[in-house]
Amino acid sequence: MRVVIVTESFPPDVNGVAHCALQTARHLADRGHDPLVLAPATAAGDPGTQPPCPVVRVPSVPLPGYPQVRVALPSRKVAAAIAAHRPHLVHLASPFVLGVRGMAAAARLGLPAVAVYQTDLGGYARTYVGTGEAAAWRRMRAVHSAADRTLAPSTAAVRDLEAHGVPRVRLWPRGVDTVRFRPELRDEALRRTLAPGGEVIVGYVGRLAPEKHVELLSGACALPGVRVVVVGDGPGGATLRTALPGAVFLGRRTGDDLARIFASLDVFAHTGPYETFCQTVQEAMASGLPVVAPAAGGPLDLVRHGRTGLLVPPHDPEALRTAVAALAADPALRTAYGAAGRAEVRGRTWAVVGDQLLGHYDEVLDQRGAAAVAA
Repeated sequence: MRVVIVTESFPPDVNGVAHCALQTARHLADRGHDPLVLAPATAAGDPGTQPPCPVVRVPSVPLPGYPQVRVALPSRKVAAAIAAHRPHLVHLASPFVLGVRGMAAAARLGLPAVAVYQTDLGGYARTYVGTGEAAAWRRMRAVHSAADRTLAPSTAAVRDLEAHGVPRVRLWPRGVDTVRFRPELRDEALRRTLAPGGEVIVGYVGRLAPEKHVELLSGACALPGVRVVVVGDGPGGATLRTALPGAVFLGRRTGDDLARIFASLDVFAHTGPYETFCQTVQEAMASGLPVVAPAAGGPLDLVRHGRTGLLVPPHDPEALRTAVAALAADPALRTAYGAAGRAEVRGRTWAVVGDQLLGHYDEVLDQRGAAAVAA
């Protein structure tokens, strides 16, 4: 099967959209299919992971105020590359700018399209500009409604899409690398560096951006015997260094280095209320960590409250502090939650969810074929 993956982000970018698009391309290639990736051009520098298939880069510019995010410019490359690959299907990863053009090209060529919903752009509009949520949903509804099927990563995302009038929505979760992320990588030398006083290490991994609300960890920073460790980069880094006194900031980490850091934490705390899935929660669980996360969006599917971690009301710093304090004070509870979390994600490999994706592709192609026969 020939597939074009049109994605708003791709490695060396570090985010959920880029990672999922890479894993999708890798799985297609591993299963003997023929993928092609269309993605925004990146700034000069580290080329990142060697892609498993050809990648066509479309001219792009950095997003004002957030240069780590690049936005594709109008380009004839999109339609030309799709037509040249002669795909059976077009896969749209978090379509909003480049994906809209990919959807338009697929429609002109009469190609079926599967759109993958990954980013709560309405929530981002509220966070960054205080308005524009309705406009963001109008754009998302238009492109997703044009697709043959929309795949959402969590039950909360399915409900959100359906509530906004998006048709033909199905659930498709994300995989996790349980070989890379595992408890055995716990590094006592690293722990002594991060917490020389033997503190309980509470970690956050993700973008340092306003929509993540990492500042909610300020209460955890004030807990006696707790050291907060922040992994990631983004436009909010300087502000957070002031908001989180005593926290250790490690910057952007990836691959085996990130896995070692995960395994060396005692508690994983996520703060973002707009997660359609939340891959770092799965990576923390695979690393054998108890999780504290907002009771909203993707974490509702991932965290079993009172079994693998604690869910707290979103935007509630006191509830977050209380949950972290409870886990910091109880090593046995941390161990139990961490072991249960590892067991929970053991079967959620990228191979398993990749095969589920191929099942969605087959159903869409079958439906297109049946419609053509009926016509």
